[in-house]
Amino acid sequence: MLLAALASAAAAGEPGEELGPARRAAVAASVRRFALEVAAQVSARGPTAWRQYFSATPEFFMAVNGQLQFADSDAATRAIAALPGVIRRLQLSWGKDLRVDPLTAQFAVVASSYTEIQASPQGQEHTERGYFTALAERHHGAWTFRDAHWSSRPAGN
Repeated sequence: MLLAALASAAAAGEPGEELGPARRAAVAASVRRFALEVAAQVSARGPTAWRQYFSATPEFFMAVNGQLQFADSDAATRAIAALPGVIRRLQLSWGKDLRVDPLTAQFAVVASSYTEIQASPQGQEHTERGYFTALAERHHGAWTFRDAHWSSRPAGN
């Protein structure tokens, strides 16, 4: 029994454990799938889908272009609920440079260029391009973005 419990804990990964090459590759692949799912679901379901992919923990924050956008999860929840008044739909795609750096079985850094096409309620489109970085956290068996930063390229670049 004890051996089965220890094997199960090792397979699940302890928060501070060192990752061997196979486990590191598995975490990287899992986080990559998560990031691609985020882009697909936000594009399919609209801007309120973001709430599902941002951590609901007290540690969450998000910055945009070097300024704090959401100090915590509650601020993100309120702002995301209001997004349909500004953005009717959006299409998010990550660049081919999507990077995942597994830190532990529960944490990984995600970084990628992105393109986001936003459509207003009036149907006007705006394209934003830039770079995204975040700490991905596995919590209760699912990945979320815990600490995120979006930087947008200035218009015309």
